[in-house]
Amino acid sequence: MKALILSGGKGTRLRPITYTGAKQLIPVANKPILFYGIEAIKEAGIDDFGIIVGDTKEEIRKAVGDGSRWGIKVTYIEQKEPLGLAHAVKIAEDYLRDAPFIMYLGDNILKEGVKEFVQKFKDKKPNALILLTPVPNPQSFGVAELDQEHRVKRLVEKPKKPKSNLALVGVYLFDKNIFKATKAIKPSWRNELEITDAIQWLLDEGYIVESHRVTGWWKDTGKPEDVLSANRLILESMERSIEGEIIESRIEGRVVVKEGAKIIRSVVRGPVIIGENTKIIDSYIGPFTSINSEVIVEESEIENSIVMNKSLIKNMKKRIDESLIGREVKIFASSRKPMVNRFILGERSQMEVFQ
Repeated sequence: MKALILSGGKGTRLRPITYTGAKQLIPVANKPILFYGIEAIKEAGIDDFGIIVGDTKEEIRKAVGDGSRWGIKVTYIEQKEPLGLAHAVKIAEDYLRDAPFIMYLGDNILKEGVKEFVQKFKDKKPNALILLTPVPNPQSFGVAELDQEHRVKRLVEKPKKPKSNLALVGVYLFDKNIFKATKAIKPSWRNELEITDAIQWLLDEGYIVESHRVTGWWKDTGKPEDVLSANRLILESMERSIEGEIIESRIEGRVVVKEGAKIIRSVVRGPVIIGENTKIIDSYIGPFTSINSEVIVEESEIENSIVMNKSLIKNMKKRIDESLIGREVKIFASSRKPMVNRFILGERSQMEVFQ
């Protein structure tokens, strides 16, 4: 069995962060989102990976490499334009050949992983197996309609008037018949080959499509608030671990301090993760905060936020909250006004905050 991970796309809803970086590599609890998917699939016993890449292909290649750190083999497949999920399957046919495969969207995180899902596919051997979960806003997703016996009846991509609240999670399992579907369907109004249309074609042609309900939480990290929500959920599951140096500071709750980090005259209240060689000086770091490596936070307060590596936050008089701060960002206080206390900043930005 093989894996197909989709790591293309432009990440428009996460700009400006994604102007210069891949959305799949945004860190959640200081680990790139993409790595959670790789680890979940490896745990399910799959070690042959195809990764669909686009404009950010070099960054993805640099981060994942040949896959040896996870004990997997990686083949990169370039999608020159983001023409839909079914298009990604179509261009991967030479790599996948006749092997059954799991397709995983690289910006998704599932708490329970995919092991149970993969085993169900192996046991029942349908032509396709889709993962479903109830959502409050089904019009933003592909939606499945089930019959009275809970069998998949119909799939619709982002319906204006959904007939169900069951969204397709970004994980699918297929056998080789999906290639017949990708060749038979036409582009949608978005000029994309929709995976929902391909699966609907399988249904219409009499192929077997099974469904599986998600257990535990699932996050599609397509927007800043989704990234922060995933960060909170991951941090809640971490165990306390102090490898760095604590100097005249108070550490409360589930806090991870990586090697080389220094917490000086500060209060850190978990769940929090502090990356390698980061310095927290005369500051407060509140719950649900991830601070990456080589960051300096001095005389400032932060909570419920993500700060990426090599950033500087200094002399902030108001607390930073619900913020997603990119790499090599500098935020520092000035004596002028007005104050600003919520940020979504791209990497290498510099902002002077008037106070």
